[in-house]
Amino acid sequence: MSAQHTIALRWQEEVTPKRALLAVSAVSLAVGALAWFANRPDHSAWIWGVGTAIILASLVTEIATGLAKAEFGLDLIAALAMSGALLLGEYFAGIIIAMMFAGGEALEDFAQRRARHELTALLDRVPRTAARFTGKQFEEVAIDDIEPGDRIFVRSGEVLAVDGRLADSSAMLDEAALTGEALPVLHRSGEYLMSGSINPGDPFEMVASRVANESTYAGIARLVEAAKNAKAPMSRLADRYALGFLAVTLLLAALAWALSGEATRALAVLVVATPCPLILAVPVALISGVSRCAHKGILVKGGGALEMLARARTVLLDKTGTITDGRARLLETKVRSDLAPQEVLRLAASIDQASRHVVACALVAAAHERGLALLSPSEVRESSGSGVTGRIKGRQIAVGGWDFIRPIIDETDFSREIEIWIKREGTVAVAVAEEGVLAGAFLLADEVRPESGTVLRQLREAGIGRIVLATGDRSDIAKSLAAFLGIDNIVAEMKPEDKTRLVETERIAGPVMMVGDGVNDAPALAAADVGVAMGARGAAASTEAADVVILVDRLDRLVSAVHIAKRSRRIALQSVYVGMGLSTTGMIAAALGYLAPVEGALVQEAIDVVAILNGLRALTHPFRRWGRANRLSQQELLELEAEHRNLMSVIDEIRHTTERIQHLPEPEARERLANLDALLRDRLLPHERQDDCVLYPLLRRRLGASHALAGMSRTHMEIQRQVHLLTSLRQAIDFAGPDPQQLYEIQRLLHGLEAVVRLHFAQEQEIYRALESD
Repeated sequence: MSAQHTIALRWQEEVTPKRALLAVSAVSLAVGALAWFANRPDHSAWIWGVGTAIILASLVTEIATGLAKAEFGLDLIAALAMSGALLLGEYFAGIIIAMMFAGGEALEDFAQRRARHELTALLDRVPRTAARFTGKQFEEVAIDDIEPGDRIFVRSGEVLAVDGRLADSSAMLDEAALTGEALPVLHRSGEYLMSGSINPGDPFEMVASRVANESTYAGIARLVEAAKNAKAPMSRLADRYALGFLAVTLLLAALAWALSGEATRALAVLVVATPCPLILAVPVALISGVSRCAHKGILVKGGGALEMLARARTVLLDKTGTITDGRARLLETKVRSDLAPQEVLRLAASIDQASRHVVACALVAAAHERGLALLSPSEVRESSGSGVTGRIKGRQIAVGGWDFIRPIIDETDFSREIEIWIKREGTVAVAVAEEGVLAGAFLLADEVRPESGTVLRQLREAGIGRIVLATGDRSDIAKSLAAFLGIDNIVAEMKPEDKTRLVETERIAGPVMMVGDGVNDAPALAAADVGVAMGARGAAASTEAADVVILVDRLDRLVSAVHIAKRSRRIALQSVYVGMGLSTTGMIAAALGYLAPVEGALVQEAIDVVAILNGLRALTHPFRRWGRANRLSQQELLELEAEHRNLMSVIDEIRHTTERIQHLPEPEARERLANLDALLRDRLLPHERQDDCVLYPLLRRRLGASHALAGMSRTHMEIQRQVHLLTSLRQAIDFAGPDPQQLYEIQRLLHGLEAVVRLHFAQEQEIYRALESD
């Protein structure tokens, strides 16, 4: 594309009709003013009149279009005022009214176009081409050219363009965006594959079953379009006050004309009544709210979406990627009694560095979080979707699913124990073998976001009356999740069209907000009164269908968006009431003859300034007893969360010691307990003391509350007490070794200590995020 063509396209995007009308009115006002100061009032009147007429002509066209659709708004009042000014020769008043109206329209247009421009920065997942086999080679073709029976080559990282069946022996697919299932799904030869799934593993071949237009992804796209067309358009807040205000205006103008016999009094009433506080102040307040949302990583597509966000009464939440993190994370570790869990994780992650599989990436991330130095593997070979083998310092290491590891290891008591241990719903297991011997296994799962509980509680405090979990995941998994989150209703195993119907059902109780991130959520996002997409890692279809896009991977931004929306709407309504009240007072004065049309225009300008300044308050942060300087900066938050991640290896060691202590010989058991005791005193207790003596007092001073975090300090005392009790129990073991009762007490203590520390870290993380600055 040439530079000239690029500039032309950008010019067409930036110079919109509404901005052009604002420019016409501003230039007319300025040039006319120059003519007036040059003592040429006839020229200034002509210039102002032409400028007013141009705006009026455009406005009349819009009104006619709106009336044809049975839509009525503020435009009619502005048109009457401009028409009256032209008929009575009050050209200065007319051009001021025209400029205020054009300014309000351009302001709303700017906000909507800015939202669309920001959205284009998101990655588009929709496939455009695919690799089709022709003979022994493949060629890149448009997806519309693919026919049933064509052999398709799906590369690593690609999105499946059409539905089909797997031609290779196996493939692991990420179907989270379609089904809500966070963990990858293993498919065998001949199984059905859905378009829109992502291939995170090795390339594979498939045979197309449908053309692109009839495939799963295209069907969801049609659902989105149908939902958009069926959804009622958002009306402007200001328009809802127009009818009553127009009736009062016309009545006063008619009475003033009838009782005085002077048409100029009626015009003065119309000029003062020109609803500029509604035309300008309401968009200013709402768009200021949109701007504040943008600063927090929340993209709101216009003032109408922000207003609907403030009015929502029911929230439908998707599970995967919304309530949960949407990624597999290390949950538990189990290794042989003669091995250290951190060493087994280090070996597995070192091998998995060579794989792009989502589970492999999760293990590597877990190793980095624990500060493990990974080694460089050699002779790496990966079996698509199954596992990876390679050498670390000459040792043969295999990492993968149980079906991949079981054939290459000998059956032992430990392998049988692992086979039972890994059979847990909602988890994926990864086993590790060293030189053909099972070393251990890891359980990974999609965990609930740490802020989820707080977010749901704050949504209720913000006026949300009903919260529903709507997910395509299995019913048992959804119920186990909802049990501790305080959700009003659970609807599981839903297809995209089911979610759309649920939106319609829930709308009976009031405006509905839908929150999701996957392709399967897109129809419901489009159908809801306001759709909110988790766009940081979500699908392009969901971000396109939604009215609001959260661009950072934080669910608590939803609460921020609701609070900003409610405050912006409240300020907008204040501007409406104040502006209309002052305008009504001015109309009465004009009707009694105290204000001429030009004087009325000047009075109206003063009213505008008051209303607009009030609307601009939505740009500012609400007054708090403790301001931004007293909150945690993002850098401080990241540092605190990093400290917790660095201590995860200590928690892992507590669990590992708890599991193996009863199987160890007496000398080794003593050594193991002594090492754990030293680890707790060297790493965990100093961290807790630092929090209690330095961090908590700092937060208390910032919050201005001397008793804040008292409960958390009490937890520090309990952790310290349990560590001291462990020391006492360890030292009480006689020379003959621990008896069964002593082992039971130690295990019970360690189980409790692990639970307390995990809960404490989760509570601290939730508190820290709540204290993060804007």
